Amino acid sequence: MDEASAREQLQADLNVPRETMEKLETFVSLLKAENELQNLVSRQSLEQVWTRHILDSAQLLRFAPSREASWIDLGSGPGLPGIVVALLHEGETMLVEERKRRVEFLERAVDELGLTERVRVVGVKAERVEAVPFDVISARAFAPLDKLLTIGERFSTEKTRWILPKGRNAAAELEAVLSSWQGDFRLEPSLTDADAQIIVAERVSRKAKAKGARKR
Repeated sequence: MDEASAREQLQADLNVPRETMEKLETFVSLLKAENELQNLVSRQSLEQVWTRHILDSAQLLRFAPSREASWIDLGSGPGLPGIVVALLHEGETMLVEERKRRVEFLERAVDELGLTERVRVVGVKAERVEAVPFDVISARAFAPLDKLLTIGERFSTEKTRWILPKGRNAAAELEAVLSSWQGDFRLEPSLTDADAQIIVAERVSRKAKAKGARKR
C-alpha cells in the first residue's frame, strides 16, 4: 500500500474528517521532528509513515466497542497507537509510558493537538499505574503476549476488549498462552500488512491452575 492509498483509506473506510486529517498531519510533523532528537521509530519506516504508523494505529478503532469507550494504551512510546486513537476517538484515553523523554514528547503532542481534556499521559511503569478498569486495552510492540496479559489484567474486567496488533507472529504468540490464559480470543487481519494479524479478546483471565502455579 502506498502513502496516498493509506490516506484515502483513512478518509473513506474509517470516515476520518478533514479537520482530523489536518491534526494527523500535525502529529506526523511532530513525530518526524522529534525522531531527529530521539529514536522513536526507525527512519526507514517514516518513508511510509501513513501506512506503517498512522493507518496501522487507526485500524484498531474498527474493534472498539463504542466511540465513547475508555481506552488505555500500554507502552505508548511515540503515541502509536495512543495519540492516533485519541485523535479519532471520543472516549477518555490514558497513555502509559515510562521513558522520560518519550513522556515529554507525548505531553507536548497532547497539548499541541488540543487533547488535554480527554487524554492523560502517565509517566511510570504500567505495573505502577492505579488499577482502574478500562473498556479497551491496547499495546503495540510493548511486550510478549503472556507478559502483556499479566501487566494488563489489573485494568481488565469481563467486558474489557483487548486490541493487540502482534504482527506476523500473532497466531504463534496466542497459541503459546492458551495453556495459561482463557477468554474469547480471535485473530483479525491487518489492513496494512497481509501477513500481520491483530489479537482481539474479551473476558480474559488467567486459568485457575496457572494462578496456583504462580503462587507456588
